[in-house]
Amino acid sequence: MSEQKQFSHVNAAGEANMVDVSEKQITAREARAEAYVNMSEETLKLVLEGNHHKGDVFGVARIAGIQAAKQTSNLIPLCHPLMLSKVKVEFEAESENNRVRIESLCKLAGQTGVEMEALTAVSVAALTLFDMCKAVDPGMVIDGIRVLEKQGGKTGHWQVDGESK
Repeated sequence: MSEQKQFSHVNAAGEANMVDVSEKQITAREARAEAYVNMSEETLKLVLEGNHHKGDVFGVARIAGIQAAKQTSNLIPLCHPLMLSKVKVEFEAESENNRVRIESLCKLAGQTGVEMEALTAVSVAALTLFDMCKAVDPGMVIDGIRVLEKQGGKTGHWQVDGESK
């Protein structure tokens, strides 16, 4: 019979607690995440042509995502503060679907994973993109936020089924 998985942030009494990582080995760790912002064809065109009155939408959203990854432990109560060595946020316009795909990569050498940082990066980048475009298109939808891949630590490599590296 397989071992039942347990929530890592709940103690035996059912109380929320921060996981003790002091005995874990320091290993190279990384995680990738994605999110989508669905918008009107006109809004996507404004963003891509650089004609948005607020300026470089992707540039501002990229900085917001990077900053957010660095602040994850201040936003998510039980996350450890991490010394990230790399945060990358990229945007891909999918004109055929009237949406923007956002992907993040977070890396470090440490005792805990960086999935939450990668998720926070794409989430805040998407929120920033929404904020900058809401006057033009208040009906935008943010969706598809998920971890694509994680590497490092005792659980090793995990990847979304069907994703290529």
